[in-house]
Amino acid sequence: MNRETLISHLQPDIQAIDQYLEKECKNISSPSLREIIQYTLFNGGKRIRPVLTILSSRLCVFARMPENVAEEDELHPPENLYRLATVFELIHAASLLHDDVLDNAENRRGKRATNKVWNNSQAILAGDHLHTIAMYLAGKLVPQRIFNQISQTLQDMIEAEFLQIQISETINLAEESYFAVLKGKTGGLIGTACEAGGRFLEADEDQCAALRTYGDALGLSFQIIDDLLDFQGNPASTGKERGSDFRTGRITLPLIHALRQAKEEEREGIINLLQSEPEERLARLDQVIDFIDKNGGFAYTRQGAETLIEAGCSALEVFPDCQAKRSLTALANYTLSREK
Repeated sequence: MNRETLISHLQPDIQAIDQYLEKECKNISSPSLREIIQYTLFNGGKRIRPVLTILSSRLCVFARMPENVAEEDELHPPENLYRLATVFELIHAASLLHDDVLDNAENRRGKRATNKVWNNSQAILAGDHLHTIAMYLAGKLVPQRIFNQISQTLQDMIEAEFLQIQISETINLAEESYFAVLKGKTGGLIGTACEAGGRFLEADEDQCAALRTYGDALGLSFQIIDDLLDFQGNPASTGKERGSDFRTGRITLPLIHALRQAKEEEREGIINLLQSEPEERLARLDQVIDFIDKNGGFAYTRQGAETLIEAGCSALEVFPDCQAKRSLTALANYTLSREK
């Protein structure tokens, strides 16, 4: 399935999700807060997390239906499923607001970052408000088990942010630490979005486990590709400055692998650069990119993302073939080829 066909299939769900997000914005009484949150939510997001919730639910419903009872396109998700799906977009948007403050980001998705249009204090408060809305909705919509999973995911995201700071400060080159950050910050939320979609429609444990495996793998590979794009992406496509993660001192998989493979003198030079000022790191970005490429960091990282996607798609083999399954597979493959 090509990208255009995939988008065509997903567009009705994306439009429905946007409508529910707009409703949540209208419930915000403060005009200034509402303006900030509208800017954040409707700033070019792809709605991947809520779409995954919808697709996962649709897949589980189709899997348990007797043959020839109804066509797949006749299955309409209940209204509350769309509302649950928005929970994951609200949490994601809140995390981006907080990330941009921590990173002192200038741009997000090709536009000025919220903390630059307003200020850090307002961006943090807006992120806190999005978290509050998300947990309020989840508390009303889902049984305790799903609510607990969402709460744990939020806790993991915050702890992963602290771990990422610690990794940068200590120049920790352990892949285990890198993947712990990814699982906490990105993989966990996507995995929970998929699993919650199944549990909301009372899927069996094998199906929920398969959706979790798929979501975790997709989330990890999505962030790995992000880390590649930070060095190799076109700012016109990614919407942010090339090397922005490296400028903040963030140590990602391409650099971790290259440092492990490099000769000692070269490795010490790059580590010294990581301990320098952000402006110097950015000024020597091309040198760092050459270093990573020469030492196999980019190839190793892409291979890791491809392996994860293969494992994630394999987990979906417990489900019968249908449009929802094909869309999930196409979304996974799109992750590997995306440019933003």
